[in-house]
Amino acid sequence: MSDRICIGAIAGAFGVGGEVRLKSFCAEPSDIATYGPLTSEDGSRAFQIALTRPVAGGFGARIQGIATREEAEALRGTSLYVTRDRLPSLPDDEFYHADLIGLSAFDTGGVLLGKVTAVHNHGAGDIVEISPPGHKSALLLPFTKAIVPNVDLSAGRLIVDLPEDVE
Repeated sequence: MSDRICIGAIAGAFGVGGEVRLKSFCAEPSDIATYGPLTSEDGSRAFQIALTRPVAGGFGARIQGIATREEAEALRGTSLYVTRDRLPSLPDDEFYHADLIGLSAFDTGGVLLGKVTAVHNHGAGDIVEISPPGHKSALLLPFTKAIVPNVDLSAGRLIVDLPEDVE
């Protein structure tokens, strides 16, 4: 498990006064501003963020030290990270997406299906993407208790009960 979790991203400039458009990956989107300084992926930069208003697809935000549209635009695509110890603990049946990525996926018979390469959420629930060894196309499955009845982070694996129409 990584000690840093991506909780948002800068989508570009917002307006002409140095604000950015911020995407939050938090369960409660506005919580992104409560974790204190956020860092870039490599940890080399820190960002103190203050949300200014909701905008389509996220928030308008001010970042300390960013005063012009050009400076804000230069941050486009920057992912924002926080150390795991600053995040809330989760109940036993909930997981951070970052913890699922890289797990080995096995069917209920113990056959390796592949590795979890991504977790997507387009508004209707989480979808786990499993890349099978030797296949070109990934397997996309709902991340529900019925389809994924067991997740064992310490063993680095999850069990998938494949629907009958999936091969």
